Amino acid sequence: MPTSSQEGEILAIKQVADFLQVTERTIYRLAAAKKIPAFKVGGTWRFRRIDIDGWIAAQSGTMEGQAG
Repeated sequence: MPTSSQEGEILAIKQVADFLQVTERTIYRLAAAKKIPAFKVGGTWRFRRIDIDGWIAAQSGTMEGQAG
């Protein structure tokens, strides 16, 4: 199924930036500050799609709590 292949998908900085509609610099900052789930491979940041989806859900829950 497409879901299982997306869950194992590994993304690069540019892909995450495009996905979240922010600059690559913003993703670098978040990753370096450990504010977004990430890991390094050979000195380059990488992100698991499932971790990013979970992070988005957690951020959305926090934002909803503050807005209401």
